[in-house]
Amino acid sequence: MTEDVYDADEVHDEFLENDNDEIVAGASGWGISLIAHALILLVLAFIIIAQQMEQDKPPIKVIMLETADDIEKPEVEKREIEEVDVTVEIDEIVDEPIVTELDPVDEIAETEDPEPTEMAEAKGRTEAISEAEAGCTAAFMAIGAGGPSSGKYGNRGGGKKRAVLNGGGSRQSEAAVTSALHWFKRHQSPNGMWDVDGYTDNCMDNPKCEPGAAHTNMEGDVACTSYALMCFLGAGYDHRTPSAFRGTVQKGLDWLDAQSAPATKGEGLNFGGIQRMYAHAVATYALCEAYGMTMDASLRDLAQGGLTFLASQQNVDENGYGLGWNYTPSPKRNDASVSGWAIMAAKAGASAGLQTGNMLEGAKKYLDRAWKADNPQWAELEEYDESGFPYVYNPQDETVGKNAQGQGRGKLACVGALSSVFLGHQQGDIMLETLCNRVMSQDFPKMQSYPCNTYYLYYDTLAMFQKNGLQWKQWNDTVRDMLVTSQRKKGDGCFNGSWDYEGTKFHGHETGRLLSTAYCALSLEVYYRYDRSEGKKRIQ
Repeated sequence: MTEDVYDADEVHDEFLENDNDEIVAGASGWGISLIAHALILLVLAFIIIAQQMEQDKPPIKVIMLETADDIEKPEVEKREIEEVDVTVEIDEIVDEPIVTELDPVDEIAETEDPEPTEMAEAKGRTEAISEAEAGCTAAFMAIGAGGPSSGKYGNRGGGKKRAVLNGGGSRQSEAAVTSALHWFKRHQSPNGMWDVDGYTDNCMDNPKCEPGAAHTNMEGDVACTSYALMCFLGAGYDHRTPSAFRGTVQKGLDWLDAQSAPATKGEGLNFGGIQRMYAHAVATYALCEAYGMTMDASLRDLAQGGLTFLASQQNVDENGYGLGWNYTPSPKRNDASVSGWAIMAAKAGASAGLQTGNMLEGAKKYLDRAWKADNPQWAELEEYDESGFPYVYNPQDETVGKNAQGQGRGKLACVGALSSVFLGHQQGDIMLETLCNRVMSQDFPKMQSYPCNTYYLYYDTLAMFQKNGLQWKQWNDTVRDMLVTSQRKKGDGCFNGSWDYEGTKFHGHETGRLLSTAYCALSLEVYYRYDRSEGKKRIQ
């Protein structure tokens, strides 16, 4: 047996050589395979990326911004606060309010101190609304039938523009009201009153106004102060809402308060020691409106005191039921002029939630009986007929008489018409319709030019506004523009903003410019002073 002898080192080297050859061969195959697959993947990736680039939007480069914490903050030098005495100089307000001829607008910016800049002789436009806005709080007085209060005094405040537009006012008519209010403001005495013969002491321009020549006593001062206050209140300016006239109204109310005293006859308060009802009724009216607009508790007792005394002075019929009023109580004399202001005061008090007792019920009886006495054929009246209202009514024999100036039967249709509205008569009612027909036939022709009877003007305008319709449009289109163009203007010195009283003939017109300006301004405020009383007919 041949014995092969192996060299261990040779065997090992041969094994390694063969093994390395196999490894190299295997590695070459895997390498080629990997390269091939890699190329395929690269090609596929290129195709996919190319397609994606066509579809995608261009990329947005994102930049990382430093945050506030990363930014180095410079040191801020600390400074001590120094107190500085600052004096503010305010230009003097020039009270020369006048009307501007402006184009109609739909929306006008609100201002707290509306003051016109130029007076135009053009007619007012119903589509132009006032810039003047005022504010007030509390009960708005609906003067027609119904309860004592209806809504807010919104037409005197935020609803003024719309009320002017709907009622037929104009930018010029509102500017005229504002001019009048500035005239009143300039002529208020330092103590808050409007002095019939002493208001000219406050004239600051030339030519100066002329003093009043009648009712220059306390009665006239109380009445004219109350008229002036009603002009501010009627335009929405009270003593609490911030405005250019807030202080003016406050001083006027304070003066009236200072004149109040316990009544020597009857209960309540009277003003200036006056027992005559005319001025007292006007003052009570103004105070009730001021309270009703603001619900100022400090005015409640004052207004209520005036109403209580007014009720104590109401005339009564043969059965003891209330009727109208005279200058002083008289069972045979119910005076339409005094009764008209008393009715307005009682209605204002009732609207403000004050106690009025049976005053309004008695006044309704007076209105009905006096109207029927003046119109014996009242039951046969048709809607298009005319009726009158007497200056003086005697309930004892159901007759009508004359006042001291000889004015009697049918002469105060204006007072009867407005009183009927305040006492519940509405559009379509025979009394209101026929009285307004009389106003249009007898008074309107005399109201188409100035000077006119401004006392009639006040009552007539408020009554015709309530009547509404074609008659109101005819009245308003004429009277509104007549008042705008007849108001004293820039260049007239201290007269600017007022209306002349010469030729405004009625009993007491010699009281002067304070009175004529008040009646004219109140007539131009008709669009928002009271809401219209529209509704069903009243059965007689």
